[in-house]
Amino acid sequence: MSTSPNIGFISLGCPKNLVDSERILTELRSDGYNIIPSYENADLVIVNTCGFIDSAVQESLEAIGEALEENGKVIVTGCLGAKENQIREVHPKVLEITGPHSYEAVMNHVHKYVPKPAHNPYVSLVPKQGVKLTPKHYAYLKISEGCDHRCTFCIIPSMRGDLDSRPITQVLDEAKRLADAGVKELLIVSQDTSAYALDQSKEQQNRTVFWNGMPIKNDLITLCRQLGSLGIWVRLHYVYPYPHVDELIPLMAEGKILPYLDIPLQHASPKILKAMKRPGKIDRTLERIKQWREICPDLTLRSTFIVGFPGETEEDFQLLLNFLEDAQLDRVGCFKFSPVEGAVATDMPDQVPEEVKEERFHRFMQVQQRISAQRLQAKVGKELSVIIDDIDDEGIIARSMADAPEIDGVVYVDNLNNTPVKIGDIIKVKIIAADEYDLHGEF
Repeated sequence: MSTSPNIGFISLGCPKNLVDSERILTELRSDGYNIIPSYENADLVIVNTCGFIDSAVQESLEAIGEALEENGKVIVTGCLGAKENQIREVHPKVLEITGPHSYEAVMNHVHKYVPKPAHNPYVSLVPKQGVKLTPKHYAYLKISEGCDHRCTFCIIPSMRGDLDSRPITQVLDEAKRLADAGVKELLIVSQDTSAYALDQSKEQQNRTVFWNGMPIKNDLITLCRQLGSLGIWVRLHYVYPYPHVDELIPLMAEGKILPYLDIPLQHASPKILKAMKRPGKIDRTLERIKQWREICPDLTLRSTFIVGFPGETEEDFQLLLNFLEDAQLDRVGCFKFSPVEGAVATDMPDQVPEEVKEERFHRFMQVQQRISAQRLQAKVGKELSVIIDDIDDEGIIARSMADAPEIDGVVYVDNLNNTPVKIGDIIKVKIIAADEYDLHGEF
């Protein structure tokens, strides 16, 4: 029986935070610690927090409080960790606090309170791809930290800093390890994916490096082209519509990367976009969407929007609804504006009443649900490739190329011939029905 110390771990927040958790867990396992899913018998508990909006802050503070009550020895890291005073005010008994992606500091704190065990690395081997919190067939791959934007509703740069891109060879090495370990789908994440490598000088961007025996350059298009050579699904998230994003669409049309773009547009009123400090040329965005679909007819477009931003009038909101009708986006998320301590928008005049936010949210969702249902209905009768996420007594639960895990819909598949399949397989199914969010198919 192992006598190694036990570490409890709680991971909150977005996929980018999940990648940080995986990195810390990998280092813990490499050092010989046991990772356990409970407070009981844990020598220490680590809480990786989120602090993006007030509800996330509250969830993080509650998780910290529960860990203190159930165990007592707690280290806090993650986005909320950048606001140490806010945590200490509520939970003064927390042992140590660090900000996001502070892997070395977290490990130093762990070693301080629970000394590094002596262990035989061959007894508790860590897989080459590291410890993963996702199912074996898909994984998140983070290509950069931080963000250079200063959106007035967001405090991420104050927590995670300015854009800091990982070297392309490092990203590709990790991607290849994941593919070699059986991962079938890579979900590319960062705060601003389309800005990858733009934090580097022109000389650095144009400098030729070697990967897999080939000379490559350090930019997003090259990165996607090389990821596409691994023979697995590659899905892009959080892509701002910079001009060079146009160069990605032919790669999607060629099948190099999935025909899927997650673009956080946030609004459609030029006035509101200016107040948000976001790009405001919506007419140009509509033109580009049309061009993208001409090049890649199977392209799926996902976006997120905020309703009830300070100063949003009924006219501004109607511009947003009009945009939804014109753009015919496939997948859309909507959030009511939430004040965040430290965000410029929190102190802006003309705050929108909560009841108005709620009413606009429901009107927005009614419009988009109709659009999404229509676009899904158009897939009935087609044959689609899907990746299997689960198998139960009722059949197969899968996702098409148009569906990211956790945030998009699924494809429910009847295995008519009881063909042997397993989780992670990519199969062809015929779509026989659709509803507002999901598809139904036969295999």
